[in-house]
Amino acid sequence: MKITSYKDFETSKNPHGVDARIIFNSDAVQVVHISLGKGEGLKIHTTPIDVFFYILEGEGFIEIGDEIQKVGPDMLIDSPKDIPHRPFNEDSDIFRLLVVKLKK
Repeated sequence: MKITSYKDFETSKNPHGVDARIIFNSDAVQVVHISLGKGEGLKIHTTPIDVFFYILEGEGFIEIGDEIQKVGPDMLIDSPKDIPHRPFNEDSDIFRLLVVKLKK
């Protein structure tokens, strides 16, 4: 058994300029831990694969296509491939989430 904390991983360089850490990576799936401070967010973008977001801490917003929803802890949000999306934090001290990329 291998047990790790997201704090064990280095922040990955990314075009969004946020604290994003790849905490798991295989041929089938990649899991990225993202921490967004107040006023931070990802740039709107698309992915060629399906992803989902799992909210760990704080409240923030998920934008997918033309929908924006406020989300909080223990919520799972499906984001189909090829649809513009982004998580962002307007006013919480911290907004932590997992982005799970389904490669296969």
